[in-house]
Amino acid sequence: MLMIIAPSKTQDFNHSFTVNVTQPPLLQDSVLLIEELKKLSVSDLGKLMKMSDRLAVQTHERIQDFHTPFTAENAHPAIAVFQGDVYSGIAVDDYGKEELVYMQDRLRILSGLYGILRPLDLMQKYRLEMGCKLASKRGKNLYEFWGNKVTDELNLALKDQKEAVIVNLASAEYSRVIKKKNLQGSILQIDFKERKEDSYRTVAIHAKRARGMMVNFAVKNRLQTVTELKTFQEAGYSFQPEMSREDLYCFARE
Repeated sequence: MLMIIAPSKTQDFNHSFTVNVTQPPLLQDSVLLIEELKKLSVSDLGKLMKMSDRLAVQTHERIQDFHTPFTAENAHPAIAVFQGDVYSGIAVDDYGKEELVYMQDRLRILSGLYGILRPLDLMQKYRLEMGCKLASKRGKNLYEFWGNKVTDELNLALKDQKEAVIVNLASAEYSRVIKKKNLQGSILQIDFKERKEDSYRTVAIHAKRARGMMVNFAVKNRLQTVTELKTFQEAGYSFQPEMSREDLYCFARE
């Protein structure tokens, strides 16, 4: 069982977090993307990423500041950097050694710039969403740039799992980078729903928070199989067998 989540635009590099850090597995590919991004002006970046002038200037500065090798002085572990709705549910500051080891083995963060990150992989500041249409020698967008590389990394991680199952807690934009036909395992979709009058609906903000809570639940209890996820009952959610199937687990609350 290997969980995947999306990154967050909100990043905190002032978060104190002392751990044995690791290097991103696809960092050399990230360097190639940075080289492409460095060719763009502030105005070009703003148009490409559809953002304000202020954010375009900030993003341009981050691109220019990017440099390797990554060290504990110029980069921070991904799980400590990313903030936002999903990450608000992951109580990483409360984790001991066993939880950190489990999380490093069982969680992957998909990323536009880094492709895929383990929680303790070092990263520098960036802004590059997976859906960005950044052209390179490898193709017209990031999905083509990453090709099979992210899937290959997932396959390597799945070899060490009791069950070769990806638990998809990422958004569609990010999980699309996975080449399903080349994946040496299956994908379990997770859905969180809220009761609205006489029906259940997925509310994005609540679903994002619940994804983080499920990661936290798995880490705290060191779950080994996807079936154990059915016992998740945080924040009023519970497993709904009548709304689920073999490749989709649905959780709902009133």
